[in-house]
Amino acid sequence: MPVPASVPDAGESQSPLFNQSLEKGIAVLRAFSAERRTMTIAEVAEAVGINKSSAQRMVFTLEQLQLLRKHPRTRRYQLTPRVMDIGFNYLAANPVIDVANSFLSELTKVTTETSCLTEPDGADMVYVARFVSAHSMPVHMPIGSRIPMYCTGSGRAYLSALPEAEALAIIEGSARVAHTIRTQTGVAEIVAELAATRQRGYAINREELFLGDMTIAAPVVGGNGRPIAAVHVVAPTSRWTIEEAELRLAPPLLQCARAVSSSVRALG
Repeated sequence: MPVPASVPDAGESQSPLFNQSLEKGIAVLRAFSAERRTMTIAEVAEAVGINKSSAQRMVFTLEQLQLLRKHPRTRRYQLTPRVMDIGFNYLAANPVIDVANSFLSELTKVTTETSCLTEPDGADMVYVARFVSAHSMPVHMPIGSRIPMYCTGSGRAYLSALPEAEALAIIEGSARVAHTIRTQTGVAEIVAELAATRQRGYAINREELFLGDMTIAAPVVGGNGRPIAAVHVVAPTSRWTIEEAELRLAPPLLQCARAVSSSVRALG
């Protein structure tokens, strides 16, 4: 799911401390995606919503910093591997990921299915850790992938642990798109799913984001009683019915989520 790259209106950045040049530079980097793997300066300007002169300065600077490079034949720009440094530093410095890794590894070993840790960002959950099953997977979700909260197991697990009014505000503010024929998009039905999640302790995604892909998820709760992440295990429909998944995958998943939560709280 592409992240918006446009620069906000000037009215949104009123503080004299706000650096608009830095904002534009970051927006240029974010403009590159699977849909826009390479761009000319004119295309960068259009994608970010800035003039061509400004785009040229941003692109030149980022090229000098070795964050962008220009193809010698096509003259089109693309990201370089150096862009990953910031993301890698986040993963390396995140204590929740460090704590969760051993538990996720054990969860995958016990279930023989892929287990993941996601963290909230706006109305999305972002993959920050993943232990992959040796079996085939219906969908590849690398670290950094974003999924909407309203129609995913990990998102609903996280929302279920928030105060109800806060969760409702996120749901109502989401662009509730029907990704598959099974996607629930109505606010009332999603709220009902959250109530069921609270009751049983885990959330279920029945092919609402991708056909063939089911997940069961539970929240990771920090020391202040608020959710900070979610753990989920993938249950492909080619190998699992929802009844079997709940029976055999939910118990070790809940054990994993509780262990991660306890370890995070112990960190202070």
